[in-house]
Amino acid sequence: MALTLSHPAQHELVIKKSRFIACVQPVADRPAAQVIVAGLRAQHPGAAHVCWALLAGGQSAAVDDGEPSGTAGRPMLDVLRHQDLEGVLATVVRYFGGVKLGAGGLVRAYTDAVAQALLGATKLPLQRLCALACSVPYALEGMVRRELDAAGASLLDVHHDSVVTLRFCLPDTQAQALAARLNEAGQGRLAWLRGDEGG
Repeated sequence: MALTLSHPAQHELVIKKSRFIACVQPVADRPAAQVIVAGLRAQHPGAAHVCWALLAGGQSAAVDDGEPSGTAGRPMLDVLRHQDLEGVLATVVRYFGGVKLGAGGLVRAYTDAVAQALLGATKLPLQRLCALACSVPYALEGMVRRELDAAGASLLDVHHDSVVTLRFCLPDTQAQALAARLNEAGQGRLAWLRGDEGG
């Protein structure tokens, strides 16, 4: 049975003065993963590489981000596959320490960084996630956020324009009940969007 993670877990390795900051975390899909990776690039402007691997919703990715081809993203992806994970993003931010590690050294470093992060992660049986998006007047944003929080939904994106657009995901089994509660509380002022609308 496929497993996912309950929350992000991190681990840091230092090998020949290079710092490898690994994080494994649950994600719904590739767009959500790309938002996280972009955030890491902004957080670590001095990093030499932000490599990542993804297994989510039938999509996979293995990104070397400037490391020699096949030395970062692919080994990280192999760790996720080996542990039968789904809906998981692995990222490693590398600060170069001035000493080249060689292809074999890089493969070991990225593999170990992700494997160590996973040792600190809590794994759960995978529940199918449902991604939803709605728009509401500003006055209802707080209510929607409270309902999402109460339902254990993950807020993916919030966009403020003439209305507030919120994108979120939660287990399939809870989506219908949450939608009904939001419709009732919104009293007709909440609009549901298809995945390609808004934002």
